[in-house]
Amino acid sequence: MAMRLPSADELEQLEDIEKQWAVKAMHHAETYFKLISTIDPRQLRLTNIDDEILKDFEENFPEIDLVHLDEKHFKSPEAKEKWRPFVNKYEKRVKEFNFGTLLRIDCREDYTEQNTMFGIRMQFYAVEIARNKKGLNDSLRNKQ
Repeated sequence: MAMRLPSADELEQLEDIEKQWAVKAMHHAETYFKLISTIDPRQLRLTNIDDEILKDFEENFPEIDLVHLDEKHFKSPEAKEKWRPFVNKYEKRVKEFNFGTLLRIDCREDYTEQNTMFGIRMQFYAVEIARNKKGLNDSLRNKQ
């Protein structure tokens, strides 16, 4: 059975959905960066189970360099297989656990086109909770 190509109207709707997602993801990124730029990131709680997420992340992903993320640890087929069970275990406990979001590649910098990659919300939480707890986002305070 051949797959039907989307109509022009359907493509426009898809583009609208994509734009809405991009706006929401950018708003989330801007809000988060304002937070870590103005308050002590070590005191910031992103979820009500930050400590559990941090412990789980450190046990499952010790190879990830939090200062400068390598996309292969998020995008390769092997990485996706490793992230899937980690993400899914939080389905009923973390709101919007699998929503698309933006991740800063280098924690010393703001969200820019060169310093951003796409990810999912649980990856964002895992990475940013770890960065905050380890003081890696401290230098951003008042940098805005």
